[in-house]
Amino acid sequence: MASTSPSSHPVLRTAILYGFLTGALCIAWVLFLHLTDNNAYGPKRTLSDFFPPVAAVISQILLRRYYANGPGLGKSIGVGLLTTLVGASVAAVGLYTFSQLTGPAPIEQHLAEARQLLTNAQAFYLKQPNGRQQYEAALRDLARTPAAFAQDELFKKMIFGVLLSIPGGVFLRK
Repeated sequence: MASTSPSSHPVLRTAILYGFLTGALCIAWVLFLHLTDNNAYGPKRTLSDFFPPVAAVISQILLRRYYANGPGLGKSIGVGLLTTLVGASVAAVGLYTFSQLTGPAPIEQHLAEARQLLTNAQAFYLKQPNGRQQYEAALRDLARTPAAFAQDELFKKMIFGVLLSIPGGVFLRK
């Protein structure tokens, strides 16, 4: 597999570039929600969970331009996974920084809204087997600190990114 470009490390360069762009886009989404008086920690934030998988596939497509016969399976999957890792990490650090800068008031507002939503759904929980335990676990597992929000951000973005990077790499290897 001969390289058609003299650039060194196209996998690493592509992944870092698109990972940072994706992380910045996720941060911009949180800032947009905050500046438009929406709950930056609420359900609308989860729309940005789809940015890293899309960026992973785009990076896999764009990596193909560096190789005459395709990048191969390892490089194709690798660029997708690395793009996801970089993007999710930048987004998590950005959310942590945002949480630290805005203080506890938005987090408390989010927790009040989340508790209200869970209280409204309590009847649904109680109809299911082990519903009481599920309801209590949902209340207990709400993120309450900037670190918990950052961990949640990293985990969700990594899961979706990995799930799409692997099949994307298989189909885009040639």
